[in-house]
Amino acid sequence: MSDWMVTPSTSAGRRPRALSPLREHLRDTFWFAPTAAMAGVFVVWLGAQSLDTALVDALRQDGDYETLEELLRFSEDAKAVVSAVGSAMMTFIGVVFSISLVAVQMASGQFTPRVVRLFVRSRITKATFAVFLATFVLTLLVLTSFDTAGDPRAVRSVPLVQSVLTLGMVALSLLLFVLYVNTTLRLMRISQVIARIATESFRVAAAMPVPADGQDAAPLGSVTAWVAHEGRAGVLRDVHIARLVRVARTHGVVLRLIPRIGDFVVPGTPLLAVHGGSAPPRRALRYTVAVGVERTYHQDLGFGLRQLSDIALRALSSAINDPTTAVQALDRVVQFLAALSRHPLEAVTHRDRRGAVRLVQPVPGWTELVDLGFAEARGCAAGNPQVSRRMLAGLDDLLLLAPPERREPLLRHRELLRQAVARATPAPADRAFALHPDRQGIG
Repeated sequence: MSDWMVTPSTSAGRRPRALSPLREHLRDTFWFAPTAAMAGVFVVWLGAQSLDTALVDALRQDGDYETLEELLRFSEDAKAVVSAVGSAMMTFIGVVFSISLVAVQMASGQFTPRVVRLFVRSRITKATFAVFLATFVLTLLVLTSFDTAGDPRAVRSVPLVQSVLTLGMVALSLLLFVLYVNTTLRLMRISQVIARIATESFRVAAAMPVPADGQDAAPLGSVTAWVAHEGRAGVLRDVHIARLVRVARTHGVVLRLIPRIGDFVVPGTPLLAVHGGSAPPRRALRYTVAVGVERTYHQDLGFGLRQLSDIALRALSSAINDPTTAVQALDRVVQFLAALSRHPLEAVTHRDRRGAVRLVQPVPGWTELVDLGFAEARGCAAGNPQVSRRMLAGLDDLLLLAPPERREPLLRHRELLRQAVARATPAPADRAFALHPDRQGIG
């Protein structure tokens, strides 16, 4: 019987959907969708070829050679169209995606290199590239099906269905091209990029399990064993929660993850602490953690704030000097922190189906999230009244939403911002203006 994590949206008795690291890893790749599309179009072509052969055999058995002659004339015209499509499609693919790579490079230079992931994860981008390549492969396959025999009695197959299928793929390619251009232009707008980052961050927060009433975590007790990281060095991208819960239940222990998602792990450093028994064998823990070269949204609560902070910091640099973009990033920082203001943090527990805690996963605490969202932008906000006004308004809003025990880091950033503005702005009138809370900055 399988185990799973308890999520806040799961009703009693209903099995929640487990997080899938494989699904997230495929979303972060660009090869899977085009490869699957080319393999799929080959299967579809085999089916269309069989239909064309069956159609010719049926007409020959009926003695309808006039229809066969018409189909042969049609195939000559269709062959010219398919040849033109095949020769133009690859050139079209190269030109379109070369321009797209330039656009992505410009966006990463202006915003942050980490926004490239948004383009890679875009479903419409993958679908467009996949359909373009599938159309090109289909034209090559269809060209091999044209029969050179001019006698209707000797012809073996007329690619009627295949030609219609090719025209349909061309029409689909044109439709997806329009949608792709629209999506790419949207992703080049900073407001859309920031909104997409916020959306991904909220998905991570929504997937975090929340303790049910009366399910406060019991003390784990002392550590009885350690499991060291033996893989390659890199960023801890995610963990297979369901598998770790199952391993812990099978061996009657509680596993506690030492590094947080997004931490850089080195071989030999502690990865898991075992409570209540001996460490599970290595073979049972295979494929339970994923280490890569960069962070991902999956299970990483602080990655969205990291990107928003990077965007705000770059916008406030002397090279770009765009405080309005920094204000837009702060809008989402405040929105995300407001959503987490009363959410349990520091660590999340994952239980098996009997309600026993089997996995403890550390997550950033409230103070760490507040520091991540405001510390770097606050250091550059002193000379930008638009940013300081927006930040003060955001801190005031969070002070109203946060419980009393979580107000200390907000008050600290508020006071540090006032001190920084006082040092950078000697004129009392300018200082009073820069310290006036305003949700639009300066409007």
